[in-house]
Amino acid sequence: MHLITRQEELESVIGELSRSDFVTVDTEFIRETTFWAELCLIQMAAPGVTALVDPLAPGLDLAPFFRLMTDERILKVFHAARQDVEIIYHLGKIIPTPMFDTQVAAAVCGFGDSVSYDQLVQKVTGARIDKTSRFTDWRHRPLSDKQLEYALADVTHLIDVYRHLKDELERENRAHWLNEEMSVLTSPETYDPDPEDAWKRLKMRVRKPQELAIMQAVATWREYEARERNVPRGRVLKDDAIFEIAQQAPRDAAALARLRTTPKGWERSSTAAGVLAAVNKALEIPKDQLPKLPKQVQQAEGTSAAAELLKVLLKIVAEQQGVAPKVLASSDDVEKIAASGENADVPAMHGWRREVFGERALALVRGEIALKFEKRKITVFDTK
Repeated sequence: MHLITRQEELESVIGELSRSDFVTVDTEFIRETTFWAELCLIQMAAPGVTALVDPLAPGLDLAPFFRLMTDERILKVFHAARQDVEIIYHLGKIIPTPMFDTQVAAAVCGFGDSVSYDQLVQKVTGARIDKTSRFTDWRHRPLSDKQLEYALADVTHLIDVYRHLKDELERENRAHWLNEEMSVLTSPETYDPDPEDAWKRLKMRVRKPQELAIMQAVATWREYEARERNVPRGRVLKDDAIFEIAQQAPRDAAALARLRTTPKGWERSSTAAGVLAAVNKALEIPKDQLPKLPKQVQQAEGTSAAAELLKVLLKIVAEQQGVAPKVLASSDDVEKIAASGENADVPAMHGWRREVFGERALALVRGEIALKFEKRKITVFDTK
């Protein structure tokens, strides 16, 4: 097992990989103690070529790797690409293109909505991947042959997986399904969200516009602080502390000291000063300019029952198509279609999902089709 640490080696292997029409890619990283993931290893493969690149090697410039990632002639194949692409985007300010995600493709081909890599490899190739090196500290050097073999397997088996899924998509005429799914993965906004939207990550409800304003201000401040210090958000301020601060609206250090969710003495820190500045800025917002609380939509009578019928229809259609129901529509999609019909702005009402499930769901809502239990099986029939 050879780990590339020298510039000329990297240039050479990138040249070899560039002769293929596709390259499989994976990364190993650590992110438990940082905001931004620390890239520790890059694995790549193409038919007849493999590469293990050490991004921690002193003086190694990854420019050739980034050049390969943006070469329009070469398809970049990942499994569950989001975290890998986030790292590449953060380091190189580029998004691999064109790109193919085998986890997304597997869902479209009926392997389940979030099949793991080792499960997919076993189903497609019959090979079993040794997972004992999965939780390695990839920063540690030297890496053992066993660790490198594990890392390389993530891209060598991916060649066969990609070829199988590509053939399956073409055979089932579902390549366009995958194209629509990839739009999120190729959007820069996916990897660089606006800090002003950080509050939307919080799983908590506030009762008043002023509480929401404080929560938004503190969450935004925490996002910038975590990025600047490169530490996890919770290392700066816990979510439950943001919630309590939004409720109690502390204006000074003494008020902060009375909170239950912050450590003793924390109110005298520079971090606490940043929180207080955010709180007081939010408290200065005029009443007529405060953010509006998200509306809780009251479902019309009968919506719940209609949603249950739509879920049955979803299961029937998913079985017919050989895919997991979640691939076609989420529970939220179904509930919104039941409540709003044609006006439901959900993924199930757009693109190929509408063609496969959305139109049938609308037909059920309009009473144009119905469900019946016949011969121990639920079937769909026209009412016209």
